[in-house]
Amino acid sequence: MPRHYGLDWLRIGAFAILILYHIGMVFVPWGFHVQLASRPWVAIPMLASNPWRLMLIFVVSGYATRALAARHPTILGFARGRSIRLLVPLAFGVCVLVPPQIWAELASKYGYAGSYWTFWTRDWLSFRAVGGVVPTPAWNHLWFVGYLWVYTMAVAAMLAVGHRFAGAAQALFDRVLGGWGGAVLPVIWLLLVDIRFFPGQSETHGLLDDWLAHAIYFPALLFGFGMAGSERVLDSFRRGWPVAAAIALASYVIAGGLEWRWPGLAGAPQGLGILFAGARAVQGWMAVVALIGVAERFWNRDHPWRRTLTEAVFPFYLIHQTIIILVAFGLRGLGLPLWIDTIILMAATVAGCGAFYLIGREVRWLRPLIGLRPKSADRPSVLRDGRKATI
Repeated sequence: MPRHYGLDWLRIGAFAILILYHIGMVFVPWGFHVQLASRPWVAIPMLASNPWRLMLIFVVSGYATRALAARHPTILGFARGRSIRLLVPLAFGVCVLVPPQIWAELASKYGYAGSYWTFWTRDWLSFRAVGGVVPTPAWNHLWFVGYLWVYTMAVAAMLAVGHRFAGAAQALFDRVLGGWGGAVLPVIWLLLVDIRFFPGQSETHGLLDDWLAHAIYFPALLFGFGMAGSERVLDSFRRGWPVAAAIALASYVIAGGLEWRWPGLAGAPQGLGILFAGARAVQGWMAVVALIGVAERFWNRDHPWRRTLTEAVFPFYLIHQTIIILVAFGLRGLGLPLWIDTIILMAATVAGCGAFYLIGREVRWLRPLIGLRPKSADRPSVLRDGRKATI
């Protein structure tokens, strides 16, 4: 499979938006681990990406999953490689990166008086709700990594069992989801999920009880997997992205207008909750279609920065929320204007993520822990004249 540079850029951009989104969570009334303010108006720009940012990441991850599977000679080797690349950073994150988040939440919201060392040695692996409110251990934002591993293993099992039907399955995918089907049918599914199957529910990120998330993200990953082998779907998105973008924008205006008039839909007339959920569902998939179409049409080209940024995405994701929460914890009580808090959070997050990646990539034993491939040792190669060189 040829590399799709446009989807690389889309993945980079999606994770950048996700990091900005988590900075915004410090200021919205939705609830976060550590908060500096509760401004209802901040929810309006947050809704611009809320319905599609994670769904897009899972679609792109599905595309990448197929590309990675194609490079492995066996399905077992593919499953083993993905397990190492995902589970090792997940374990490192749960043991090292997430505990400071929980400690800061307990100290800022629930009056936890113990030091971080006390929390990490006594409470973190206690397998109980500390103070009766925050369960430990937890994976917080790293739920995405856990879900991606589970979905990838499911795909590997499907490949092992149904490889004989792969051609027929791809043909069916092209016929059903090529053309208008790829834009309309997923919207119908999302409307059913949000309005019929799980009305009023929220994602739990607890894996075993999170059927709402699974109903959205696993099909998104499967769609990306099928799209990786479907020029018809990519071509339809490339041609139809302006229409999809217009529909996504109109849907966002509806959802944003309802949030502006009735924050959190508190006191909204009956029935507007269904309208809000429907607008978000339409906005979510239409934005995915539009962004993939733009990436296919305009961004499918390489750049000297692409390789570094593509490599840096995973380490940035692993560390960013810990930096945001600890910096917000330090800013509490200073009484700074919201815009100064925002600038400090953004600057500290970018600097901290950059340092985490740049240092980690140079330390051989750290590379697997932050999601990077191990550095291959120099291997001797014999030139034509018999001399040795390193490659």
